[in-house]
Amino acid sequence: MLATLKTEAQEKMEKTIVALSSELQKIRTGRAQVSMLDSVKVNYYGTLSPLSQVAAISTPDAKSFLIAPWEVSIVKEIESAIVKSDLGMAPMSDGKVIRLKVPDLTEERRKDLVKQTKKIVEDAKVAIRMARRDANEISKKALKDKTISEDENKKSEAEIQKLTDDYIKKVDAIADEKEKSIMTI
Repeated sequence: MLATLKTEAQEKMEKTIVALSSELQKIRTGRAQVSMLDSVKVNYYGTLSPLSQVAAISTPDAKSFLIAPWEVSIVKEIESAIVKSDLGMAPMSDGKVIRLKVPDLTEERRKDLVKQTKKIVEDAKVAIRMARRDANEISKKALKDKTISEDENKKSEAEIQKLTDDYIKKVDAIADEKEKSIMTI
């Protein structure tokens, strides 16, 4: 029972790390990353569809995007979706493809992005601590129901705490890396 408890807590913490990584990918650094356009939804025949499902997106260089729609007829829809998405990028179109230039980040904007990163990181830490709390509550309930001994409960709590500390360190490492990439000019 204690092994499954630890495994379940570890799975929850691992999911938190994956979610953190995907959230931090959305925060733009000075470089063009296709994931920056994940939030753009295009009106495609009356349905809001992700940009990646209606066009090919590439990054010809570190500071720009090239968007080639599957159908030339939706170029205008894609342009308006990009403008509405508040990415801070102005689309330039030649009728067939759309180019986006990633603007340079100001020092103030970089600091705002670091604050945003810290909030996302803190949410991840809270999620990891909640996984620890849930595991400890199950262990305490088992102790109360007399299905495990007090020693097993203590051992379980110690193992869960060690797991929590390890995952918090992983979160901190991911956060430090992201902050460095944001602040690098």
